[in-house]
Amino acid sequence: MYKGGPSYTRRSAKIIRYAGLFVPVLLVLYGLLIKADYIDAAPNFSDFGFLTISFWLIYLSIVQFLVPSRTKRGSAIKLIAYHLLAAAYLLFVSGISSPVVAFWILLLIASNTYFSKDGLNASVVFFTVIVFIDIYFWHDISTTTVIYDLATVVAIVLSGIVLLSITREQSVEKGELSASKAQQSLQRDQISTIINSMSSAIISTDKDGVVKVYNAASLGLLDTNDSLNGKFIDDVISLTDTTNANISLFKLLQSAKSSQTRDDLNYAYSDDEKIRLEITFSPIRGSYSRLKQRESVDGFVVIMRDITKSKSLEEERDEFISVVSHELRTPITIAEGTISNVQVMMEHPNATKAMLTDAVDLAHDQIIYLAHMVNDLSTLSRAERGVADTAEIIDTREMIHKIYEEYHKDAADKGLHFNLDLGSTLGQISASRLYLEEMLQNLVTNAIKYTKEGSITVSAKQKLGVIKFSVKDTGIGISKSDQTKIFQKFFRSEDYRTRETSGTGLGLYVAAKLAHKLKTSIKLTSRLNHGSTFSFEMPVATIDKPNK
Repeated sequence: MYKGGPSYTRRSAKIIRYAGLFVPVLLVLYGLLIKADYIDAAPNFSDFGFLTISFWLIYLSIVQFLVPSRTKRGSAIKLIAYHLLAAAYLLFVSGISSPVVAFWILLLIASNTYFSKDGLNASVVFFTVIVFIDIYFWHDISTTTVIYDLATVVAIVLSGIVLLSITREQSVEKGELSASKAQQSLQRDQISTIINSMSSAIISTDKDGVVKVYNAASLGLLDTNDSLNGKFIDDVISLTDTTNANISLFKLLQSAKSSQTRDDLNYAYSDDEKIRLEITFSPIRGSYSRLKQRESVDGFVVIMRDITKSKSLEEERDEFISVVSHELRTPITIAEGTISNVQVMMEHPNATKAMLTDAVDLAHDQIIYLAHMVNDLSTLSRAERGVADTAEIIDTREMIHKIYEEYHKDAADKGLHFNLDLGSTLGQISASRLYLEEMLQNLVTNAIKYTKEGSITVSAKQKLGVIKFSVKDTGIGISKSDQTKIFQKFFRSEDYRTRETSGTGLGLYVAAKLAHKLKTSIKLTSRLNHGSTFSFEMPVATIDKPNK
């Protein structure tokens, strides 16, 4: 459908259609009143002309109402037809000096609506021509009528000028309004894009706590696809504190005078899983109210972030530092005290060499204990930071023999047999050499430490492209209750036989961390007083053969 000029709207087109339907009816009624001598007719009244013009006016009004024009050409034809019929009506029925001439202003409006300035000018010019034709053909009319006709021309022309000015002003205002709306839409889209691109959940509410705006991250954090608009903030976010007491977020918002942050609140999902949230909330200040003599609060903005992992790491770090400090304090105190005793005994005439040797050996044992702890902590730190985690091709058999050469003397010194049980075909492994060797070393030293008699067996066998490593001992074994805790940091069994040997409680914890880095896991099978077996699996490396 043809939409006309800048002033065209659906509403204006609808009004013009209804006017085009009812105005011809009024013109016909006015003509009938003239014919019945209720109104003084112009000298140029024609019965035949009145009937002909009335027929076509009614016909055209019905057609244009029932069949709206869909093209520019169709609109132009109907508008020209209205002008011609209106001109004929003024010339042969009512005369220019009749009140119905005011209806020509409707033609001006229609012309301007559909064809803008050009249509308006054409309508004004055509009316002026009609007036002069009326004066020319009906020259015998009175001078007063001529003056009235000319005044009518002036009135219609002025109406056209006023209408054109108003239209131009409306066009300018409409353009400015459109530009303003476009700018606001652009700014709104930019703000929406920025908010939705943020990883933190952002929710804005009105002063009553009803959600008005939220970003995509909010749905992700709350694990929902439902719209949050129009919901009360406490119904959307149910919070508890560290004591599991319910906390009303809306009450926190109401009490906030400025931006505040809380990181001690938990949010529970429908399956009772809880996450720790860091929530920053702030009131949205409106304009200053003279009546209330203070700024009004128009709403609140809430920014939320999941800090479960970081809080867990922070608490774990604090616990780790506390335990390490405690574990370091004991051997340092013993070593320092023992060396101080040695210094005193060296000046005492009754001190024997055996006494000095025992004291020095005790201090030496504590220093070795500290060295092992520092080595374990260093290994753990490297694993956590990803240092030396670059994979390389490792010859499995060569690596096992290297570990055997390194530790068979320690086993022999305790009277233990150190055995190797290797498959005929092992192949190679692609992994971090440092991580793999240190994990095996920790398992071997742990086996030697807690085995008083019998043997240590390191096994490596390949089956279906997977190499299974195991370290088996005939030591004291591990109780079922301790097996679930053995890989925890600083854990040492309460078994008195475990306490007879020094240890940091980090060896197996570090081994489990290294296994995780190597994308495997350590399995334990143990029976008290019968020994333990620690095992893990690694895939055989696939070596690409060069093309011949």
